[in-house]
Amino acid sequence: QVQLVESGGGWVQAGGSLRLSCAASRSIFSINFMGWYRQAPGKQRELVASIGSSVITTYASFVKGRFTISRGNALNPVYLQMNSLKPEDTASYSCRITSTYGMEYWGKGTLVTVSS
Repeated sequence: QVQLVESGGGWVQAGGSLRLSCAASRSIFSINFMGWYRQAPGKQRELVASIGSSVITTYASFVKGRFTISRGNALNPVYLQMNSLKPEDTASYSCRITSTYGMEYWGKGTLVTVSS
């Protein structure tokens, strides 16, 4: 069984930066999707950024140009670099990874708080 644990969240002023990491308890083989999601209190979870099987990236319109998703290694498969943070970015950020074998893994999230 694989567990994912996010880290790197915390408090930051508007305009600041954070880098989120997603650590895997063991290697996940045949990954076909990695993504970062966020959920603010009382709001629906939304996809922030993703990387497909061919390292093709996608971004939500509200973070494009500010956030960058990147591949890491077996123990830390995916990162999210967040720049020019806004108060509206305040949320719990979670990573999700799927494989070609139909497996799906979620982390429990790391809290990001952006103050003005």
